[in-house]
Amino acid sequence: MKKFRPKRVSALGLRLWEFTGTAFVNLFVCILLTVYLSPLSYMIVTSIKTHLQLADGRAPLWPAQAITYTWQGTVYDVYNVPINGGMRQLALVKPTRTVSDFIDPNHPEAGLIHWTGSWRSLYKVYVPSATLDNFAELWKSVKYIPILGNTLFVVFVSGIGVLCSSIAVAYGMSRFRIPGGNLLFLLIIATIMIPDSILIVPSFVIFTRVLNWDGSYLPLIAPPLFGSAVYIFLLRQKFKSIPRDLDEAAMLDGAGPLRILVSVILPQSIPIVATVALLHFFNMWNELRISSLYLGIRPDLQTMAFTAQAAGGYGATSEMLQTSTLLLLVAPVVILLLSQRFFMQDMVITGTEK
Repeated sequence: MKKFRPKRVSALGLRLWEFTGTAFVNLFVCILLTVYLSPLSYMIVTSIKTHLQLADGRAPLWPAQAITYTWQGTVYDVYNVPINGGMRQLALVKPTRTVSDFIDPNHPEAGLIHWTGSWRSLYKVYVPSATLDNFAELWKSVKYIPILGNTLFVVFVSGIGVLCSSIAVAYGMSRFRIPGGNLLFLLIIATIMIPDSILIVPSFVIFTRVLNWDGSYLPLIAPPLFGSAVYIFLLRQKFKSIPRDLDEAAMLDGAGPLRILVSVILPQSIPIVATVALLHFFNMWNELRISSLYLGIRPDLQTMAFTAQAAGGYGATSEMLQTSTLLLLVAPVVILLLSQRFFMQDMVITGTEK
């Protein structure tokens, strides 16, 4: 009986298979990334378009400007006109339903050119052209400097509070034996599953009817001062991964719990602390629902999230809406690019007990 012998695969075949597989994976990732970033691309392209281009349903997708020609003191649009089997760029002088008159911008001395057909079926001639007038107009109309100051005040005050409280709670739950500590931690984690919309009404009643905080920053600043369940979980998992031998060595040198936290735990947890700070910054920067409840009556205290609605005062045009949104996104994108090393360094969270 003949024995079965597996075919040997050459090194060239393996390299070819590896190259082909890698190419398909990269292509698939590029397609997904293109689809994911398509809304942002649309926002950028729309923000540098003119209102006239957006009003023209036949305008190209990219930023462009329609070509015009001035003849006898009047400005006319230039169209692509099919004549004698070719395509010519002519200025529409007298449009009618069946026969229209055109003028050749290159040879106006030739006089009018009569063309039979519906001029509405023709397409205007566009040339690539981007404009920053939308940004300049919005910057003049919206007081971004005071609004930016309001936002930074809320972000920094609440950020310091949420960091201090979350670090303290996470440190206590990771390093000390607290009666019922596991149950308390489960209760903290369970609060993550409670939808924010359920807490809006009771929180609004307490802040406005009981504490009289309506029209102030306190409803936005006070809750973070008591920590966040998500941040406590992230910090606790990191603190538990630090060996306790370092704590014992510090105790032998006479360090107390606070000194151990400041000198031992936090220096080794800089990436996760930076991640928590960035997450809180992004959350507060884009916060609009809670801000609108308490700051809607105080325009002088409004934050950057309100600027996304500023375009409504100009007719809610598409280019203004996209421009205001892009200006709102500038700061988070820049900060993320500058701090991505810390943000990505400690995103792998483990539950290992140490």
